[in-house]
Amino acid sequence: MLKINRENLKTSHQLIWFVIDFLMLGLLIINLAFIIFDSIYNFAGVQNLFAAHAPAIKELYHPIHENFLFYDLIFVSIFLTEFVVRWGYAIKAKVYDRWYFYPFIHWYDIIGCIPVGSFRFLRILRVISIIYRLHQYKVIDVTQTRAFQFFNFYYEAFMEELSDRIVIKVLSGAQDEIRRGSPLFDRIQNEILYPRREMLSDWVSQRVAEAAQEGYVPNRGALRSYLETRVDNALKQNLELSRLKYLPVVGPTIQETLEEAVGDIVANVIHQILEDLASASNHAFIEDIVNVFLPSPDANGEQDAPNEALINLIVEILDAVKSQVRVKHWRSELSG
Repeated sequence: MLKINRENLKTSHQLIWFVIDFLMLGLLIINLAFIIFDSIYNFAGVQNLFAAHAPAIKELYHPIHENFLFYDLIFVSIFLTEFVVRWGYAIKAKVYDRWYFYPFIHWYDIIGCIPVGSFRFLRILRVISIIYRLHQYKVIDVTQTRAFQFFNFYYEAFMEELSDRIVIKVLSGAQDEIRRGSPLFDRIQNEILYPRREMLSDWVSQRVAEAAQEGYVPNRGALRSYLETRVDNALKQNLELSRLKYLPVVGPTIQETLEEAVGDIVANVIHQILEDLASASNHAFIEDIVNVFLPSPDANGEQDAPNEALINLIVEILDAVKSQVRVKHWRSELSG
């Protein structure tokens, strides 16, 4: 059912036009129902069915069927009169820049008035235009009707399926071009990524620092103990170092001192690297890495081999986008 907003209807300055719209909407529905019924009645089998089971209806309607054009012209005359009145009002109110624009803009009103064959069914366009106009002026709310929600759901589902296939096709084509080393890859690298090297360096630096702080600082003691244990085990398996214990008097002492020294050196080096990564001082290191992946256009032009790492990165990003595009949102709405 259409919901009518009476407040908007009362406050509108064009109340008379809204009343005319409702009257024309009712007449159009009656006229279309009349056309459909007469089209069905036109079959000989249907007439025989009425003659056998409802002779009174056949006797009543058959004269109307024989003069169907006359009765339809009555509706057409009303529609044309309303069209001419609206055209005159549009000229008077200067709705359009030229007086003859109205029939071209409202062509569907004229086409529907042709009382010939299938042209009559085009009056449904006029029904749609009236409903849309009333909805646009917030006199009625079409979006709350079950019919609109039903057709809108399947329309959105169809458009999503269609657009998904198009997007996936386009992205797959872009991936193929990037793998073949087309100008698309050079444009992505030189015109999109390269001008944003500083932004990428800042972002990667910040993310590395956050990851190092969250993963390293709380587990510093456990990491040091683990490194010392691993280094100690590795040194004990070293043949050259194990021979030091055979030296008279000082051999075991030298071996133990070397093991502790190497363990402390390795642990301190690892800890220093992680502390540097967890601080703002990692920016220069990250920037150097980003510069390797994104060299300047001049330096990139001197290279013979393509940047395989960057190509793989872009292809994987497009794969992720394609995976997200494949998600069917309309199915989740249907199940929900």
